[in-house]
Amino acid sequence: MGLIVQKFGGSSVADAKRVFHVADIVTKTYAKGNNVVAVVSAQGDTTDDLIAKAMEINGSPSKREMDMLLTTGEQASAALLAMAIEKLGYPVVSLLGWQAGFVTNSVYGSARIKRVDPERIRKEIDKKNIVVVTGFQGINRYDDMTTLGRGGSDTSAVAIAAAMHADLCQIYTDVEGVFTADPRKVKNARKLDAISYDEMLELASLGAQVLNNRSVEMAKKYGIELEVLSSMNDRPGTIVKEAAKMEGMLISGVAKDEDVARVSIIGVPDRPGLAFKIFSKLASKNINIDIILQSVGRNGTKDISFTVSHENSKETIAILAPYIEQIGADKVVYDEDVAKVSIVGAGMESHPGIAAEMFGALYEANINIHMISTSEIKISVLIDCKDADQAVSVIHEKFFDKPVKA
Repeated sequence: MGLIVQKFGGSSVADAKRVFHVADIVTKTYAKGNNVVAVVSAQGDTTDDLIAKAMEINGSPSKREMDMLLTTGEQASAALLAMAIEKLGYPVVSLLGWQAGFVTNSVYGSARIKRVDPERIRKEIDKKNIVVVTGFQGINRYDDMTTLGRGGSDTSAVAIAAAMHADLCQIYTDVEGVFTADPRKVKNARKLDAISYDEMLELASLGAQVLNNRSVEMAKKYGIELEVLSSMNDRPGTIVKEAAKMEGMLISGVAKDEDVARVSIIGVPDRPGLAFKIFSKLASKNINIDIILQSVGRNGTKDISFTVSHENSKETIAILAPYIEQIGADKVVYDEDVAKVSIVGAGMESHPGIAAEMFGALYEANINIHMISTSEIKISVLIDCKDADQAVSVIHEKFFDKPVKA
């Protein structure tokens, strides 16, 4: 007998038929002699609908009250799934995040988990109950409900698996696993049997909408083996674990991220310390910076460009605009009509020429590159948003529609 944590996304529990299908998956796992903890997201588009309802009442509600509202989505899903499991004749109990032991910090809307005390879950398992837990939420030191941000249910599931030393954490979604590209956009995208934590973390961070990047970080930290699979069929999924690598595969996937804005500070005086001061101001406001490009100095000045999320672009400009005159720069501008396209693969470390092939594919498609960022296992380029889908297709074709080199 093992302990298996199973997480089901919003599409997996979108309506009554799918809720009963999930109940069937959970109960079959339980019937095999396993202890089961099921973690659920809000049904379908419930979160977006709740946000829209909030905007009808107040265009700028406090984040605390938004968390109070948004946590109701997962509560409904958990109760409905528990009812379906009951109807199938199995013992079950549903728990809110705080009942399951999730304690977070007080950053409403994007709280971080401080600890998980799964005592209540253990007690329910000892009673032979299937436990259904609301994902995406916890409680802070003020006893306020908090949410973990988009994709937070993945993180909830992995956190439970880590706290309870689960044998396996399964992430059920609407695709059959991790693919070399989005199978809804790239017809010949291939499903991977296995992928390493590092590669999956890069893909998740770079726009692949399969796993939340925080959940992958946590899985790697605590050595939790993940399986990404579809709730729509019984086919094997993709295993995410340490040092998983297919022989001869140079890259594992191509990802696209359109939630990107480029900010450029023009005419920055070319003297020490200014870059530090600029990025320190943004860091103090918890604004994450991604790709950074600094031009070669000319006439005593240089240009500094970097990328942030759309959500942070206007705040970034608001922070920097009054500071530009103080440091003697000319102006700050931003462009939201851009996208980041990336390739990821541990095989790149030992195979030169990968960047050249990627850039060659973009050149052949007449796609211009604005910025480039590299690491040991990834190469990212910033391009015009209108070219993003074509870029993914031509890069994928370059690396996957040809014989694999030994």
